[in-house]
Amino acid sequence: MPTREEMRPVFAARRDRFMRRMGGGVAVFFSAPVRHRNGDVDFEYRQSSDLYYLTGFPEPETVLVLTPERNERVTLFVRPRDKEKEIWTGRRAGVDGAKASYGADQAFPIEKLDEELPKLLEGSAKLHYHVANDREQDDAVFRALRKVRDKVRLGVRAPTAIFDAHEELADMRLFKAPEELALLRKACEISCEGHREVIRDVRPGMHEYTLQGILEGRFRREGARRNGYPCIIGAGDNATVLHYNDNDGRVREGSLVLVDAGAELDFYTADITRTFPADGRFTPAQRKIYQLCLDAQKAGLEQVKPGNHFLAPHEAALAVLVEGFLALGLLKASRDEIKEKELHKAWFMHKTSHWLGMDVHDVGLYKAEGEWRRFEPGMVLTVEPGIYIADGATDAPAEFRGIGVRIEDDVLVTATGHENLSAGVPKEIDELEGLRA
Repeated sequence: MPTREEMRPVFAARRDRFMRRMGGGVAVFFSAPVRHRNGDVDFEYRQSSDLYYLTGFPEPETVLVLTPERNERVTLFVRPRDKEKEIWTGRRAGVDGAKASYGADQAFPIEKLDEELPKLLEGSAKLHYHVANDREQDDAVFRALRKVRDKVRLGVRAPTAIFDAHEELADMRLFKAPEELALLRKACEISCEGHREVIRDVRPGMHEYTLQGILEGRFRREGARRNGYPCIIGAGDNATVLHYNDNDGRVREGSLVLVDAGAELDFYTADITRTFPADGRFTPAQRKIYQLCLDAQKAGLEQVKPGNHFLAPHEAALAVLVEGFLALGLLKASRDEIKEKELHKAWFMHKTSHWLGMDVHDVGLYKAEGEWRRFEPGMVLTVEPGIYIADGATDAPAEFRGIGVRIEDDVLVTATGHENLSAGVPKEIDELEGLRA
């Protein structure tokens, strides 16, 4: 993977591009806050995607200020070097490191934010900042604003308009550059290896958390330090819970296992779901539901191409599912009534796609001016229809109860269509059964 030195010009180019898009003013980005877990332990830290995207700076207690109309355009507020604290919690870049290694024109200890931020806001009409994301961060920005406004009678100009910096940056992050696609491809490759290993190793009697250990062990061995989101590993009826992540059930003979998991590599994550039989063979009822979901997913994938709107994959997948639900006796109303009352939501209650990148549900508007966004090359999204028939669903034929299936791939929009980044995990019935064999 690229070194920090190799990535420095990439981060610098991103900052330059964002500052050109700002149209003047000052932009303020905060690091993700540290969250307390229990006792004297914090949750594992991960930097804010926005701040990392612009700087590559991984440490907490950091603020980035961009002032494109000044000579010193990039300012970082960071934790100062502290020999004693670094013995306990690791080395820090400090003020000098922020300038030498992370592209800051100037840097200050984070303790000087209240003193220096007002000076950086002076003279600007616009403030670009993600309001109402964190109360403490809002308080720091509003304190600075008040200090600048107090000088208005002295002829100092204070910002009078606030723009959402997160949304402005989201439109940049939506389109993946070559270095981002390289990381996404590698994250998908690692994730595919983990999924294949679980499919090969699963046996009735295992616990779901055992499968999680197999999967995450592969992720770590291949260089992915963390997951992009908590693993979903649901066996049997647990697979009918969309975001199930207790992962403490036992895999029963004759059940299906749903695994939704993605490795995160250098802040870019995969998001892949496969469903497969615990004992290597689909039952006739499982085969019917699985094949219907697979047909719907393929129909959705066909719609991922430049010019199509974002909802096209969902509409295509839903059309296949509705016909299948009718044929299998899962729905018994007219097609018009199903559409009007959204009766399909009894078995398929979510949309088919979301953006993917640094965040598993990545940034970027889905609609613009009331219209669904059109696909363009460089966008990455998931295609993931599902069918969820809980064990207690008495309005479903008995043979289908307790079956949950989701099939999800990560897809790059290309100039001529799409590229399936997660094609390395089999999903055809014969392939899944053959991989286990």
